[in-house]
Amino acid sequence: MEEVKINKIILEVRAGTGGDEASLFAGDLARMYQRYAGKRGWGFSVLDASESGAKGYKTLVAEVKGEGVYDALKQESGVHRVQRVPVTERQGRIHTSTASVAVLPIVEAKMVEVKDNDLEVTFSRGGGPGGQNVNKVETAVRILHKPTGLVVSSREERSQHANREKAMEVLRAKLFEIQKEQSVGSVDQIRRDQIGSADRSEKIRTYNFPEDRITDHRIGKKFSNIEKVLEGSMEKIVEAFQENK
Repeated sequence: MEEVKINKIILEVRAGTGGDEASLFAGDLARMYQRYAGKRGWGFSVLDASESGAKGYKTLVAEVKGEGVYDALKQESGVHRVQRVPVTERQGRIHTSTASVAVLPIVEAKMVEVKDNDLEVTFSRGGGPGGQNVNKVETAVRILHKPTGLVVSSREERSQHANREKAMEVLRAKLFEIQKEQSVGSVDQIRRDQIGSADRSEKIRTYNFPEDRITDHRIGKKFSNIEKVLEGSMEKIVEAFQENK
């Protein structure tokens, strides 16, 4: 499978260590990817989200589709660390927080076998678009894959069937990644492999606000203009990885 031809991905952003500040940082990353997708002309569709405050997310799961999307964003998987003074910090102290990102290619159903008997499917009232109907009909879908313990959900579509299909796409993407990376391993190990433990020391990239510097620890490159990058101007980071192949 050639990575450059994968034009549809599942993007997960999760708050890690750092409490409310970690949730705010997860929100910053989610919006960065959404804005970058807009610049590239890609579709960005939120499948499930757990909000924390006005601008933060505990978890956000989205589907991103467009030409070359996986090739451009695959390097984003891992733990991102931020160093800055939170808006709630009265003494001006710098806090360190993290958020984890997972980028998973969406694969065809025939590439991953999922048995119905391995699934536990539950429904609830949705929280996405749909006006008044959203609180009356159980459109949101949650799927537990019993052999691995993986849980996926989708609530943003208008129908139960559509949400189930989206949730199955997420599940297949995760199972495909597991099959690709390892043949055996515990459920805890699978989760660690996907997004890391979100510990501060387990980082792929650091966003240092006081010094206006982004450092990618894998390729040893530094980038400036953090605010501009978080507004979706990720071009230099993406290009750096493509040049480093």
